[in-house]
Parts: sequence; structure tokens; C-alpha cells
Amino acid sequence: MSTEVVIFIQQVINGLKIGSVYALVALGYTMVYGIIRLINFAHGDFIMVGSYTMLYSIPLMVALGMPAWMAVILAVAVCGLVGVTVEKVAYKPVRKKGNNMSALITAIAMSLFLENLAQTIFGAAPKPIGTIFSIPDLKFDTIKFNGNTILTITLGITVMILLQLFVQKTKMGKAMRAVSEDGQAAILMGVNRNRTITITFAIGSSLAAIASLMYCASYPQATPTLGAMLGLKAFVAAVLGGIGIIPGAMLGGIVVGLVESLTKAYIGQLTGGVITSAFSDAIVFGILIVVLLVKPSGILGKNLGEKV
Repeated sequence: MSTEVVIFIQQVINGLKIGSVYALVALGYTMVYGIIRLINFAHGDFIMVGSYTMLYSIPLMVALGMPAWMAVILAVAVCGLVGVTVEKVAYKPVRKKGNNMSALITAIAMSLFLENLAQTIFGAAPKPIGTIFSIPDLKFDTIKFNGNTILTITLGITVMILLQLFVQKTKMGKAMRAVSEDGQAAILMGVNRNRTITITFAIGSSLAAIASLMYCASYPQATPTLGAMLGLKAFVAAVLGGIGIIPGAMLGGIVVGLVESLTKAYIGQLTGGVITSAFSDAIVFGILIVVLLVKPSGILGKNLGEKV
């Protein structure tokens, strides 16, 4: 197998790895937007909360004789609690008395608040996270498959499928879809709208904790701004696939991950790697502009006429 083919396959695998993380984060954006039409810009910072939770809980798990990856259980609980608290304290009052603009400003303010709170508590310097799991590498011909990468992709796909089944098949999932279609009609049919919104935030925040596990397994450090760029790229993924649509979030995350990985590989060769990261970020956000110009509803979204 030629060297060019091997490099291409390796970059596709890397793109699928980071794309799976973007897809999980995009699912959080999609779930919240689908229910209450709010872009929760603080969602990326829930990943940061999960990373710091694992930073301090991994030594505890190891001391108790348990695998380090079980720290994700505490991360899920903490992120879920933070997500529900943010919804109750910040978003619920705005939802009752504010408008779309005030809700958007509140979301941005919550993101900045969480980042600065983390910096105050933990400091601005990156903190290394211990090894979460170590999976043996697989080798096929001349291609080497990193074990952690395979696990990350598998875990991402599994979570996405389970979430889709939950939304489509369970009673709570049906309630979420009902609130998404028509909140007032759902209330008349006996659906507890506030409870449904709270559970949606809890699930979305828990997905952020799983995303932080996957991300920190490959990039083992925690910083107060860890979720800022990650959250923005996941937002691009959600818009690209069709925000409010779960399969769209999956597709958008994978596409953004592949674009980023291939850009760094091939444009990096032309630039000597000097501006690779910045240029790949520019291309990712350029995709957002193109999508908004060409098909604002996203790849899987439908253009619906607005009621007047």
C-alpha cells in the first residue's frame, strides 16, 4: 500500500475520532435547540466542567482499585447537575419573561461566567490529566490503528445510536418531540413541559461529560477555556447537519472532524505546519458561512415557511 494512501487513511481515522467528539457536543446543542429554540453557548463549557471533574476523580478511582475511566460516572453526575442548575437559575426566568435576544445574551454570559469561575478556582495554567484508558494498537498491513482512537469512535457511534433510540422509542423521548413540535399543545395533552426541558438539559450535559472523557483520553489536560473552541466547532457541526435534528448533529460532527483533519494534513504540508491549526479553524468557520448562505437549514434540515 502506497505511503499517500496510508497517510490519507490515517487522517480519515483521526477525523472520525475528533468528529465523534464534535458530534456528541453537537447533540447537546441540537437537543436544547429542538426543545426551546435556545442556542446554549454554555454547553461547550460543560465539557470543561467534566474535564476538571475527571482530573480530581481519576486519582480517587485508582486509589479505590477501580479503572480510571469510571471517573466519567462522577463527571456525568456533576455535568448533569451543572446543566440543570444553569437551566433553572439562568434560562428558565428568561424563558418566562425575556425574548430570543435576551436568551442568547444569557447563554453567552453563562459561558463566560463558567470559564472565569473555573479560572478563579483552578487557575489559568493547564493541568495534566492522568491516563484514562490504554487500548492496544491494531495493525492492518502498513496501517496502524490507535486503540484509543478506535474506542473513541466506537463509543461516539454507540452513544448517538442509543440517544436516537431513546428519543424515538421511549415515553420521555416522545414527550421531547411533542414539546419540540408545539409546546402549548403538548401541555394540553398532559406533558409536563418544564420537567421535559429539565431532563433534556440533564441528558445534553451528560453527553458533554462523555465527550470530555473522549477528548481528554486523546488530549489529557484540563484548562478553563477547553470547551470554548470545541463548543464553537460543535455548533458549526450542528448547523451544518441541521440544528434540531439528531442525525444531522452526527453527520455534521463527522464532516467537520474530517475537514479539520485533512486540512491539517495536506495544507500543513504546503505551509510547513506553521499556520495549519489557524487555517483549519478558518476553513471550519468558513463552512458555517457557506452553509448559512446556501442552505441555512443544514444538510438534513428542511426549509419551512414561517408562519405570519
